[in-house]
Amino acid sequence: MIRTLASGLSQAGVETHIAATNDNGPELLDVPCGVPIVQDGVTYWYFRRQTRFYTFSWPLAVWLARHVSEFDVIHIHALFSFATLPAAFWARRRGVPYIVRPLGTLSQWGMEHRRPWLKRLSFRFLESRILRHAALVHYTCEQEHLEAAQLNVTAPAKIISNPLPNESEGSVAGQFRAQHPELLNRRIILFLSRVDAKKGLELLLPAFAKVRQELPGTSLVLAGSGDPNFIGRLKAQAASLEIESAVLWAGFLTGSEKWAALADADVFVLPSHSENFGIAVVEAMAAGIPVVVSDQVGIHREITTANAGLTVSRDIEGLADSLIKLLNDPAECRLKGLNGKRLARTEYSLDAVTRKLISVYDGVAN
Repeated sequence: MIRTLASGLSQAGVETHIAATNDNGPELLDVPCGVPIVQDGVTYWYFRRQTRFYTFSWPLAVWLARHVSEFDVIHIHALFSFATLPAAFWARRRGVPYIVRPLGTLSQWGMEHRRPWLKRLSFRFLESRILRHAALVHYTCEQEHLEAAQLNVTAPAKIISNPLPNESEGSVAGQFRAQHPELLNRRIILFLSRVDAKKGLELLLPAFAKVRQELPGTSLVLAGSGDPNFIGRLKAQAASLEIESAVLWAGFLTGSEKWAALADADVFVLPSHSENFGIAVVEAMAAGIPVVVSDQVGIHREITTANAGLTVSRDIEGLADSLIKLLNDPAECRLKGLNGKRLARTEYSLDAVTRKLISVYDGVAN
């Protein structure tokens, strides 16, 4: 997402630099550190991390102290991570306005399920102060703004959506089915996201079992990667529900493979317990697919308002009923698919998001 945003800004004539660590989960990125790397008009600076926990990087802190004053605006992405601290500290020290994009880290689910006691302590003494002195807080949807308000975050705010990457051209219906003969002549429900406990998959599998009772010619495609142990438990759940033959574990899909799966899907589903934005949902709408999302997916209000899909509470019956309703109504599927395509083009295109972002930068810098 950062690369997409930076590319849009560069194309619009904004000189953009990205400073980050070489962190890549358990591994490290294979990139030169401490030197500028120019890609698509954007200058990238990578710095070695010293610890995986908190992604501590002293070289990054030193670079920020030396160079922050060279910029008109500092845009900080995420909280509860080391890079946020020196970025906010030196920006304020040098008199440079900074914007914070929390990236969903302030969601109720995240605060309660991801190291809750440590997060509460850190928020009280660090993140709350960073947010208090921010020129602006950048939320990606109204849901994120509302959840942050529950933590008494009162800094000036602006809602600017994540942009849709410009990579959807060339997807042709039928390619994904051709690669997976078991899907031929079947309706496809597509889940495309990280395979994680917060994605609501333990609800989706029994809901799909109910869909199969009504519509036996339906398959569920689960596209995404995750913890092997968690995936193993989900496969065992599918077996106990006697639906394993109708579930395709497609693994992580990207590029043309991802868009081929979207082109062949009849309905897209994301029943997350917590979802800051949901870029995969926007990609599905851009492909013209009706979507079914939980009321914890950040953009569920926008989807409902545009009549681009159905919003459900996190329960098996409601999820199953919504999927069956759409699969039984091709005309409604087409209508919602067209509405979603229009919403993706007008609100989530890179051009639209870039214009909003530049307007915010101009206001903050002035």
